Amino acid sequence: MTDYGMVLQQDLAERCMAVDSRLSQPVPPEAMECFREGLLHFQAGDPGAALSAFSRSVLQAPEFGEAHIFLGLANALTCNIYPAFDHLEKAAELQPDSFAAHFTLAQLNFKLRIPQKGYDAAHEALRCATTLEQRAMLTQLLKEERARERNGIARPWFNKPWFPRSWFDKPWFNKAGLKKQLPALVVAGSGLVAAVIALIVHVR
Repeated sequence: MTDYGMVLQQDLAERCMAVDSRLSQPVPPEAMECFREGLLHFQAGDPGAALSAFSRSVLQAPEFGEAHIFLGLANALTCNIYPAFDHLEKAAELQPDSFAAHFTLAQLNFKLRIPQKGYDAAHEALRCATTLEQRAMLTQLLKEERARERNGIARPWFNKPWFPRSWFDKPWFNKAGLKKQLPALVVAGSGLVAAVIALIVHVR
């Protein structure tokens, strides 16, 4: 994760951990206890334990926007890409004026090479920006994305299939014995996704 993304999430974590923090809405004590537990695991570099704690928090308080943000990040760190997007999008829905929710969603979309959705989320983040620091963070994110688009090599789009499903039914595919190995190939590919996600949302 870039430094400005880490600063944003660290600031959000500290605000939520503060006793007198002003959250988006009142949160039941049980949900807040699970959320605080999740933050401790998250900041300690244990996304699996954080995922469990944040999940319990959201279960007890489904409208808890900040918990959805961190649950999305914990899912991303544990290679659960679709749930990561689901919770970040839910956070943006619950908190339409949350810079953190829209910025994090934009960042994840850009890193996974879904630029149109990234720009859409970035546009919403700009609408929500209230400080010069937030505007600077967003400007830097967009600058890096445009640089990748100008200078980067072609990369796979994660919202489109890499290969037609019909490829896996071809006679040569069966003859080579690859169909039996398909699950292993999928698992091997997920390792690359894990590495990408870890770079996106790594927290000290």
